[in-house]
Amino acid sequence: MKILLALALVPLMLNTGSTGQTKAYRKTEKLFRKELNKKDVHNALLLVSSDSFSTDWTFTGGNFRDGTPVLPETPFYTASIGKTFTAVAIALLYQDGVLHFQDPIHKYLPDSLLKGLHVWEGTDHSREISIAQLLQHRSGLPDYFEDGTTDGTPNVLEQLITDSARFWEPTELLDFTRKHQKPLFLPGQGYHYTDTEYLLLGLLIERLSGKTLHEFFHTRIFQPLGLTDTRLHLHPITGNEGKRMAELYAGETEVSGFTSLSADWAGGGIVSTLGDLNRFIRALFGGQLLDEKTLELMQDWAPETRGMYYGFGLRKVVLKELFPTLPPYTLIGHMGSTGSFLFYCPERNLYFAGTLNQTTAVRQSVALPAKILAVLRKYSGK
Repeated sequence: MKILLALALVPLMLNTGSTGQTKAYRKTEKLFRKELNKKDVHNALLLVSSDSFSTDWTFTGGNFRDGTPVLPETPFYTASIGKTFTAVAIALLYQDGVLHFQDPIHKYLPDSLLKGLHVWEGTDHSREISIAQLLQHRSGLPDYFEDGTTDGTPNVLEQLITDSARFWEPTELLDFTRKHQKPLFLPGQGYHYTDTEYLLLGLLIERLSGKTLHEFFHTRIFQPLGLTDTRLHLHPITGNEGKRMAELYAGETEVSGFTSLSADWAGGGIVSTLGDLNRFIRALFGGQLLDEKTLELMQDWAPETRGMYYGFGLRKVVLKELFPTLPPYTLIGHMGSTGSFLFYCPERNLYFAGTLNQTTAVRQSVALPAKILAVLRKYSGK
């Protein structure tokens, strides 16, 4: 049985005058404890925040392997939440007038990068792919992380574990896809979630801005919003990696120190904290990062799977479509393969950020916010 060595439950602001609010807090705490006490979960962090309902709750628990407790300010690996940062970077370039979402990527990226990436029935369609198709996973390109290969070569996710000391350059990952994988459909003719697209978007940002991806993030997103504990993993600006990152697990394997996490890069390499992520998503939906028109363009939803839709680096989850007994709310944001999540619920003007730091807990990245919303609805009557 798992022994919990440390648990910090920090209610930063709670309307204690409301019986319903107090009950909702306690029920949310109970849901968090339940996830934290699962066998594979070694640490977890959760923030639930809403100005409308005087709610600003932070729950953290678990320890580093040396016994140091995980705290609310502990940075963690956000995984595919990083796609939202990359999509926002592209949107900023759009607002600068540097690009248009419907532009073909060959307008900005050289043939040396693109040639042979999307060969369908003997014809190379790589030059036909648009920026919007990359953002929305509609290019037809395979996923270097999880998709199979044509020759039995282990995909990059498998190699991440078996070759943990390898530093992956973006061009090496493109070469892997070009050599060992094949596309799934013609550009624009379907939907397939793939990190390969966000790799290309990262390269596009670098080429158009004249900065490295981590420099662009730093100067256009992190600094303006005061995200002092947010960074692109393995790409420090000053040479200082900052606060120690919460330990991340793939099953029983602790992978936080793996250099092979470099394969995430533009598709999921952001390290951040609960507070910084909350500031980021509030700024995104509050008009501090993008204008209303651009944000609307990013929410052009393509069907992904039941109850889920994908925009430009944003995922929309319609809870009642997932399961009829769930509350009539929507979550907009992103989740990651590590059990991480960052969501805005417009119906309640409420924000979620958190992680279970465990790849086997990925389903809970939607299930936990959904359960909390059900609790809030029950005790607020809204």
